[in-house]
Amino acid sequence: MHTREDDAGAHPAVTPVYQTSAFEADSPYFYTRKNNPNVAELEKVLQVLENAEHAVAVTCGMSAIFMTLEILRPGDTLVVNPFIYGCSYKLLQRISERRQFKLVDLDFSEESNIEKIPAETKMVFFETPTNPFLKTVDIAKVSKFVKGNNPDAVIVVDNTWATPLFQHPLELGADVSLHSGTKYFSGHSDVMNGVLMTDRQDLADEFRETRFYGGLLLSPENAWLTRRSLQTLNIRLKQQQSVCAEMRDFLKQQPQIEKVFYPEVDGKQLKGYAGILFFELKKPDGYLKFRQELKLFSTGTGMACVTSMVAQPWSGSHASMTDEEKRQINIGENLVRLSFGLEEPEDLKNDLLGALQVL
Repeated sequence: MHTREDDAGAHPAVTPVYQTSAFEADSPYFYTRKNNPNVAELEKVLQVLENAEHAVAVTCGMSAIFMTLEILRPGDTLVVNPFIYGCSYKLLQRISERRQFKLVDLDFSEESNIEKIPAETKMVFFETPTNPFLKTVDIAKVSKFVKGNNPDAVIVVDNTWATPLFQHPLELGADVSLHSGTKYFSGHSDVMNGVLMTDRQDLADEFRETRFYGGLLLSPENAWLTRRSLQTLNIRLKQQQSVCAEMRDFLKQQPQIEKVFYPEVDGKQLKGYAGILFFELKKPDGYLKFRQELKLFSTGTGMACVTSMVAQPWSGSHASMTDEEKRQINIGENLVRLSFGLEEPEDLKNDLLGALQVL
């Protein structure tokens, strides 16, 4: 039971998986619920990618969102742009009701609405590009206005779809940039993770404490898999960026499509964009027929990976919202989300063309 290999001189070319729950008393890691070398290495890589002072890796993107809400107290005002992932919206609703936060819905992708953000706001939460429709929220303008009224307010940006390669919210005035690393960071639909990044020491300390007591640390194996996947992040996103732009132009030419949604890449806030777009079918009930004809697009609950995927936000990403809530943000049953992988563009075009022709 006590026979151990002394690996101090092994010097592996790749950091091994530290599949252990505990460390010796003189180790800085102490206990894997607190920290682990695989998690620490992943966090260092993510800090470099987003130019952040701190990165805190957790079990998934929803865990990251939940942890930001731990900052708030009963009576605090939480302002959310409703154009976010449906489960994120429902989590904010659920926690706000239970903890007596004042939840305010406000679409500040419309810049005129930024000045409607209440002066007493304690936290602002949004995705940009938005989910769905890929509209832009001006991070700097939101931060300047909100902090002008309340310097202690916390600006939280879900940066999952933009990725650190193309957008740095912290440099634009956000306090927290969070990611569902299950998407682009993983890139292979085989590992879940989330991360909170911040330049504020107080927030980093708060997140690490919540992670420790809440048991939310990313597992060593998932940290190792994510670290491995990040080796190809730049290569994958370059290809997905090229394919997505080509598919955008292709889809705009198809008579069965009413409108294609793709973000504005202004070179200032958003410096590029990879593989997800939306479009509306002219036929209101055409999604099921369209999806059934596709051969190269998986229907699994995922996106931003090396294989292409198709989804209907109405019944998928925003299924947890009520029909009324979906209609209020213009999500219809004819809205389609495509996530492009690393397949040949001509193969994807032919597949899409065949599916569209049945409508």
